Amino acid sequence: MKLSQFKFKLPDNLIAQYPSENRDECRLMVLDSKTGEITHRVFKDIIDYFDAGDVMIFNDTKVFPARLYGNKEKTGARIEVFLLRELNIENKFWDVLVEPARKIRIGNKLYFGEDDSMVAEVIDNTTARGRTLRFLYDGPHEEFKEVLYSLGETPLPEYITRAVEEWDAERYQCIFAKNEGAVMAPAAGLHFSRELMKRLEIKGVERGFLTLHSGQGNFKDIDVEDLTKHRMDSEEMIVDETLVDMVNEAKDNDHNVCAVGTSVLRAVATAVCMNGHLMTYEGWTNKFIFPPYEFTVCNSMVSNFHLPLSTMLMMVAAFGGYDKVMKAYDVAVKEKYKFGAYGDAMLILRR
Repeated sequence: MKLSQFKFKLPDNLIAQYPSENRDECRLMVLDSKTGEITHRVFKDIIDYFDAGDVMIFNDTKVFPARLYGNKEKTGARIEVFLLRELNIENKFWDVLVEPARKIRIGNKLYFGEDDSMVAEVIDNTTARGRTLRFLYDGPHEEFKEVLYSLGETPLPEYITRAVEEWDAERYQCIFAKNEGAVMAPAAGLHFSRELMKRLEIKGVERGFLTLHSGQGNFKDIDVEDLTKHRMDSEEMIVDETLVDMVNEAKDNDHNVCAVGTSVLRAVATAVCMNGHLMTYEGWTNKFIFPPYEFTVCNSMVSNFHLPLSTMLMMVAAFGGYDKVMKAYDVAVKEKYKFGAYGDAMLILRR
């Protein structure tokens, strides 16, 4: 597959700037990948497609307030710092992106907060935009993290062009988020309300959790036409024994196994055995999935509508079939579905 095959015209007004009023009341497109049939529903109707014994796999990663604004020493230039991951707890080293990068060199100090309560020193260049910062803070680690996060804001994707609002901290977070480490919310999980989760539980649909800390690499532009030459950034993930046993039992009993989001689909594809069963896994994944790809664990998935040329769109096309998914996206544009993290959702069925 070529990069240009994932280009389509998306009007700016179809990129959602705000979430639906209630989590489970966005629009839902249901695609039968065998027949190509498309049905239009409301998200909470998703319960109609699952039965007792089926399993939904969620990503329980938790987004932290990763975007900070500071000032460069001497010049006072405003610098955006995007926290990616903590590298060393003892020395308070962080892997970050800075903008504008051309102004930031090794040895520069950055000041954060109205009273410059947090200071960081640039100690390394990692990429064109990437830097390693050492935060200069004498207090205990938990206190440091509390102060650091109080200075940050919810890291909404750049295609959401409005200012971040207070309620974004709650809405750009799944209700089951638990393990801190993501700078990008697993958007498909944002649509699940407590009420919907309870209804699924009453119906006998099982819920399982894995952790994959979604990073900025998901939004990185692909600069090669030949997709086999693209390299994904690595993301940390955990698949534990509880989930493995639940999923493998469901598979053995011919139940539906649903991946809620592309991050779950990537993690499951990383932790799959040769016999098509799931295995425990703790480590990193840089798996890049695009058509054609054989999926052996999940037979349905939930996904938001993704932007043109994105790695997430490529993964959805691999799962649902390139032609059928791209046709469904044409329908979504014509029917004015909303795209992006705060947009509408799609359920793809492969059974």
